[in-house]
Amino acid sequence: MLGGASWDPRGGAFYYVTVDDSWRADKVWRHTLGTPQSDDELVFHETDAQFWVGVGVGRTKRFVMVMSAAKTTSEFLVLDTQRPESDFVVFQPRETGIEYGLEHAVIGGDDVFLVMHNGNGPNFELATSPVSPTPRESWTPLLAHRDDVRLEDVDAFAGHLVVHQRKDGLTQLRILTLDAEGIADDHQVEFADEVYTIGSGGNPEFEQPVVRLGYTTLAKPGAVHNYDVRTRELTLLRETPVLGGYDPTHYEEHREWATAPDGTRVPISLVVPAGSPRDGSVPILLYGYGAYEASIDPYFSIARLSLLDRGAGFAIAHIRGGGEMGRHWYDGGKLEHKQNTFSDFIACGQHLIDSGWTSADRMVAEGGSAGGLLIGAVANQAPDLFAGFVAAVPFVDVLTTMLDSSLPLTVMEYEEWGNPEGDPVAYERIRGYAPYENVAAVDYPPILAETSLNDTRVFYVEAAKWIAKLRAAAVVRRDFLLKTEMAAGHGGVSGRYQAWSDRAFSLAWILDRMGLADS
Repeated sequence: MLGGASWDPRGGAFYYVTVDDSWRADKVWRHTLGTPQSDDELVFHETDAQFWVGVGVGRTKRFVMVMSAAKTTSEFLVLDTQRPESDFVVFQPRETGIEYGLEHAVIGGDDVFLVMHNGNGPNFELATSPVSPTPRESWTPLLAHRDDVRLEDVDAFAGHLVVHQRKDGLTQLRILTLDAEGIADDHQVEFADEVYTIGSGGNPEFEQPVVRLGYTTLAKPGAVHNYDVRTRELTLLRETPVLGGYDPTHYEEHREWATAPDGTRVPISLVVPAGSPRDGSVPILLYGYGAYEASIDPYFSIARLSLLDRGAGFAIAHIRGGGEMGRHWYDGGKLEHKQNTFSDFIACGQHLIDSGWTSADRMVAEGGSAGGLLIGAVANQAPDLFAGFVAAVPFVDVLTTMLDSSLPLTVMEYEEWGNPEGDPVAYERIRGYAPYENVAAVDYPPILAETSLNDTRVFYVEAAKWIAKLRAAAVVRRDFLLKTEMAAGHGGVSGRYQAWSDRAFSLAWILDRMGLADS
C-alpha cells in the first residue's frame, strides 16, 4: 500500500513509500517515469518496528529527503537532485534519544542545512551545517537552546526564515530576515490577545516575501493573514464565517494557572460569556489530552457556541504529557511520570472551583483517545470533582492493548507507555493507573463513552468492557452510557452533517449534566 510520495523534477523520478501488513511505512522506492513498476528500485528499507518512514522534497526542490523516526530518535537520508542518479546518503546516523530535522536554506550566499535538534538540550536548538553528511559535533548553532523556549520547526525562504516556537504555553512565529551577510533581524509576529494560537500555512514558494499564517483564539474564528516580512504589516485575507449574529465581544478569555501536587504550575485556557461572575455558578466543560507531546492549543469552535450562549464556559487543561510548555512537559507526563498527567488535570479542575469560576456539580470533564485514558483515570481518582465525564474512543484498557505486540501501534508506543510484556516494572506501573483495572465500588458521576466499531487505533471493546465493569462495580448510581458508531473509525463519522449530529448528541448530554438542558 502507498504511504506517501515525492517527485524529483530534475531526475524524472518519483519516490514513494509502501506500508507493510502491520500498517507500518517501511520501504522507499524510486520509480523512473516511463518505465514499468517492476523495475522500481528499493532505495531504503527500515527494519526496526519502532521507526516510521516518510519521504519529501523541500521548498528549494534541491534535495529529496527520507526520514526515519521513532518516538525519540530520528535519522535523515538525503539525495541531491543535481545528481539524481546518485545514492541516498545518511546525514547523521541515528543515535538513541537524538531527534533532528533538516531544511535546505541559502544564508549569506551559502547553501546550508538548517538542523533543528535536541543534541544540546531537550527544547531543541537550530544549527547550520554543510549540505553533506556532517557529524553532530560539527553543527554550528544559529539559535541556541533555551530552557524557556521550545523550538518546534523552521521554514526557509530566500529572504527570511520562519521559526515555529512556543513559550509560556503559547505558540509563536519568529522571523529571521536575511541579507548578504546572514541574519539581519530577529522579531516575532505580534497579536494582542492573552490566549491564542498562531501558525504558518504551506507557503510553498521559496522566493515569496510574505508569510501566510493562521490565527485563532477561543473566542475568535480562525483567520488567514499575509504577513509582509519587509514592512511587518498584517493583512487579513479571510476569517471563518459564523452565521447567526456572532459577536466575539460577547465572550471573554483568560489564562489561569493551577498548582499541581508537586508544585508545578499548569496553564489553563478559559473562555466564558462576557461578564460571567466568579461566584461558582458558571458551568464549565474542562477538556484535556496529555500524551504524545501533542499540544492542545486554544482553538475556536462553532459548536462550542451552544455551550457559551447558554451561560457555560469551556477550558483546556494544558497538562503534562503534552508539549505546551516544552519537551520537559512531555517527559514529565509519560512512562514513570504518567501520574502527573492525571494529577495535573485534577489540579486544574480544583483550581477552577477554588478561583470561583465553577463548582463540582456544574463541571464536566471530556477527553478522547489518550485523553479518554485521562478521563477514565481521573474518574477513578477524583469522582467527586466532576458532574460527569465524556470519554471519546477512550484508551481505557491500556494494559491489555500494550501487552499485545501484534497490534500495529503497540511496539511503536513502548517509549510512550512502557513495555508491560517485557518489563515487570512497566506492567505494575500501567496496572496502577489503567482505567479498566482500577474501576472500584465508588459513586461515580454519569459517564458517556463514545466509540466506533471500525476504530483500529482503540478497539471498541475497550469502551464496552469499561462501561460493563462500571455498571457492575459502581455503587449508588449506575448512569453509564455506551454510544457505538457502527460505521466510523478513530476520527468519528464521515460527512460534516453527521459529525455535527454526533457532536450535538454529546453537547446535549453535557448540558444535561450541567443543569442546562432546558436553557
